[in-house]
Amino acid sequence: MEVLWWILIVVSFLIGFVGVVIPVIPSILMFWIGFFIYQFLISGYELGWIFWTTSAVLTVLLFFSEIIANSIFVKRFGGTKAGEYAAIIGVIAGMFVYPPIGIILVPVIGVFTVEFYQSRNRRQATRASIGSLLAFLASSLFTLLVFIFLVVWFILWVFVF
Repeated sequence: MEVLWWILIVVSFLIGFVGVVIPVIPSILMFWIGFFIYQFLISGYELGWIFWTTSAVLTVLLFFSEIIANSIFVKRFGGTKAGEYAAIIGVIAGMFVYPPIGIILVPVIGVFTVEFYQSRNRRQATRASIGSLLAFLASSLFTLLVFIFLVVWFILWVFVF
């Protein structure tokens, strides 16, 4: 039976990694499912408060990384405060509008629309909206790195510590 639980853990981690590319998959939830399977169905030993605290902090960071990245990148690419707000609202709305494409396109379109409306300068609006697209890519890379860290962290706790 333990082999079945380990297979489920590996599958949940793999689905979590797929969620980086397909944002509609609740990827971080898949990692937590794997952790809980180990904690409650395999091991009589606990993973430890350091493991759980670190994982929880990283989970919170992941939830806000896309929003923060959009705000930073739009500003860095010459967007206005209104463009930053459009990016934040776009990320949140994009989660519900035609996922997984919505989380990419809605912020980009929102930033372009707001920036173009304010400045009437297509080049500036395009530049700020490219910042929103790059923010998505940067936050996806950050998510991937956090997931790799979580898997390595889990393996170390299970087999080394």
